[in-house]
Amino acid sequence: MAIGVWISLFAYFAIMIGIGVYAMRKASATAEDYMLGGRGLSPKVAALSAGASDMSGWLLLGLPGALFVTGLADAWIGIGLFVGAFINWVIVAPRLREQTVHYGNALTIPAFLANRFPTKALPLRTVSAIVIVVFFAVYTASGLVAGGKLFESAFSGIFNFGGLSDYGVGIVITLGVVLAYTVVGGFLAVSMTDFVQGCIMMLALVLMPAVVLFGEGGGGFGQASETLNSVDPTLLSWTEGLTLVGWLSAVAWGLGYFGQPHIIVRFMAIRTVHEVSVARNIGMSWMAISLIGAISLGVFGRAYAIRNGMDVADPETIFIILADLLFHPLITGFLYAALLAAVMSTISSQLLVASSSLTEDFYRLFLRKEASDKECVNIGRACVVAVGLVAALIASDPNSQVLALVSNAWAGFGAAFGPLIILGLTWSRTNGAGALAGLIVGAVTVMAWIALGWNGSFMGGPGVYEIIPGFIAAFIAIVVVTLATSDAGEYQHIER
Repeated sequence: MAIGVWISLFAYFAIMIGIGVYAMRKASATAEDYMLGGRGLSPKVAALSAGASDMSGWLLLGLPGALFVTGLADAWIGIGLFVGAFINWVIVAPRLREQTVHYGNALTIPAFLANRFPTKALPLRTVSAIVIVVFFAVYTASGLVAGGKLFESAFSGIFNFGGLSDYGVGIVITLGVVLAYTVVGGFLAVSMTDFVQGCIMMLALVLMPAVVLFGEGGGGFGQASETLNSVDPTLLSWTEGLTLVGWLSAVAWGLGYFGQPHIIVRFMAIRTVHEVSVARNIGMSWMAISLIGAISLGVFGRAYAIRNGMDVADPETIFIILADLLFHPLITGFLYAALLAAVMSTISSQLLVASSSLTEDFYRLFLRKEASDKECVNIGRACVVAVGLVAALIASDPNSQVLALVSNAWAGFGAAFGPLIILGLTWSRTNGAGALAGLIVGAVTVMAWIALGWNGSFMGGPGVYEIIPGFIAAFIAIVVVTLATSDAGEYQHIER
């Protein structure tokens, strides 16, 4: 492996760890500082942090890999995500920023739900924290799988540490660097590194498709389209071969945004409600550019591979293969860093949210109610490490698919929290009984749907993405149970 690649990677690792050290003093002051950065994120940092923590390794591996195989039909996933993200910024962001302060200055989503629905505070806080920790273990594992695939594909045969495969070494290095800056720097370090990582990811997703199309061996749009049409005309069709169920399953990814704790927690940390609109404009612009780049990479990467006789065994590694093939080692190292940025930005956010729930919603709630801020910060750091190790164990199977792991966790969060967050913020009549019913019904429906295999095949036809039945069932459960019950002492008024 060329020395230029290592220079770029080591520079990236050093910057990430340096940001963690820089943020350490601020992060260690109080629990609010460690878990929410003191609610002082600027619009640009909040926007790119939300985007980078959202667009994990699936943006550079999973989504291009899916489009590499099926063509533009899977681009509906990106469209659904863009629409969902925009609605999330408009409906959820300003209300959540305001109401988490109004209801007891909640530092976590479970704490906000408990404060919003005090008659069911304990079960809501407990169940939501369990859902967060369980699904984040799976979600974090998807990022580690992406890191493992990078090292397995790019550095094959280089590492030989204690019998660990290249894939295993990739998991260890990825997790190790993330833990280094997350443990010491907390939310502020995670958000600042997300900003840098978001910039790197966007640049990579502009550079890579441009070189694939117009560099040597690319041939431009015309030749790329001609190549794809000669192999399979449906590759450039948005609708051909796409069933209604398949289309709904693709665009339904957008429903997941309303319930992703690692994304919506950024809304809680923006400096003021008035800066939400600025952050939204920055975040949506970043997302549009990044999604277009990922879609172009998958589709036109397939054309490049066909034209140049490339054998791509794992479509999810097309970004890695092209980075190594088309660029100078220094640029290749930068592109590898972009992939690691996508992976690490999400892993760090998820680890921090999971550890915050373990600290605030388990440790402080059940074990040490009188725990000091300093003690909670230290417990939070220990929980970051613990959740990371569990995720590494889940990710240890090298045959794991990034997009599959992400889709399961995304659906779990979207169905469990999405309807509850929307109704809890906008429908003042929502009560604790309804909230608890929706939380449980959403999570259970998703897990049952996956267990029964109905996301792969449903009633003899194509599978239905589990977020659809989960989201609908949770929404209905909240409304029906709320209308059928009355919680004495429940907050009935929400300040806008």
